Amino acid sequence: MNRDLKLYTLSILVEDTPGVLSQVARLFSRKGYNIESIVTGEADRPGVARLTIVLRSDEQMINQIAAQCRKLIPVMAVKIVDEKNSIQREVALIKVQAMDRGFRDEVIQIANLFRANIIDVGRETLTVAIFGDKDKTGALIDLLRDFGILEIAKTGTIAIERGRSTIYDDNKLKEEYNYGKNVL
Repeated sequence: MNRDLKLYTLSILVEDTPGVLSQVARLFSRKGYNIESIVTGEADRPGVARLTIVLRSDEQMINQIAAQCRKLIPVMAVKIVDEKNSIQREVALIKVQAMDRGFRDEVIQIANLFRANIIDVGRETLTVAIFGDKDKTGALIDLLRDFGILEIAKTGTIAIERGRSTIYDDNKLKEEYNYGKNVL
């Protein structure tokens, strides 16, 4: 087995119907793929949702799972997002102990260095919000560990391609893949 595994990001447009997320996730589970992160939200068209799925695989595996996703009835488009030609971000909320003014001031300074925001202040805690790539959020979390992290809530990765390229490019939205779906 090829051990050249790396993180790949899939963008998937689906019909925004109940159970579609479960259907896509089951496909990954049946094939034995572990999803590293999954985010879903509205797309730019009514009735369409966008899933962003990050998984660790090799090139052959990612091409295979993308092809399998295209065969699902509610799937409209699938694109393997190239890391070099895309913007990928996540959000993290980090609740940190801040027992005294000195700790609070240090946490605020660190947050400012990362262009993060203090979104809640308690008597003994600060909650920091950061929006950025995985490396940026990871670096902030590592620095805040010294203060005592009480809780972390993170989104998965969202991604969009740079420039004029879109998920609609090079996808057979209605032609080949939907032909067989609607015949029965």
